[in-house]
Amino acid sequence: MKTTLFLILAIIAFGCNTNQRQAGSSEKSDYYTEKYRPQFHFSPEANWMNDPNGMVFYDGEYHLFYQHYPDSTVWGPMHWGHAVSKDLVHWEHMPIALYPDSLGMIFSGSAVVDWKNTSGFGTTGNPPLVSVYTIHNMEQEQAGQNDFQSQGIAYSIDKGRTWEKYEHNPVLPNQGIRDFRDPKVLWHENSQKWIMVLAVQDHIEFYSSPNLKDWTFTGNFGKELGAHGGVWECPDLFQLEVEGSGE
Repeated sequence: MKTTLFLILAIIAFGCNTNQRQAGSSEKSDYYTEKYRPQFHFSPEANWMNDPNGMVFYDGEYHLFYQHYPDSTVWGPMHWGHAVSKDLVHWEHMPIALYPDSLGMIFSGSAVVDWKNTSGFGTTGNPPLVSVYTIHNMEQEQAGQNDFQSQGIAYSIDKGRTWEKYEHNPVLPNQGIRDFRDPKVLWHENSQKWIMVLAVQDHIEFYSSPNLKDWTFTGNFGKELGAHGGVWECPDLFQLEVEGSGE
């Protein structure tokens, strides 16, 4: 009798556990059909997001990073959230890629595949993904300092699943400029260098690097052009063909 009763209880417990696992799986698969969930535009699992950051394609996957505060529906200490997709429509949520640290919050930036392993973080056979982001130190800002934003990097050698911050961050310190942020980085084949486009108050500055670690100022754009009523946030740089010129 005791043996029979034990078997019955074991079967009931196993059934409940199976149902719980199935319910959890159902919740995970229902992200894009749950009530009020946007069906086309990406949204996090929960709580705050703003700027998309560091869209990059590697080994059959699109990686999307984004400004994220996982603990509230209002803005707070910024992290980099992370998701991957094979078609830019259906997204798989990944663990948070970058957390705030002693240097500051993780503000907007970009990500690249370091195919030539110029950074030395990976190998030519396993090139690293490298994120370039703004470090925002709220304590320095609240203390009235102007150099509270600088640029840091982090890297992944497992297809973006885990990230390691560079031990010598920041790679581009601030010389006392209040708005100094949102690095967009790309590889320039002709010069064999990385180019950074950076929002600096109401204009853009350009920097170059052979390895994503050491940056040199190369010029600026916009000081005498365009609107100057605010910060030129989140700049981009890409090639366009000059119509009718073949160039």
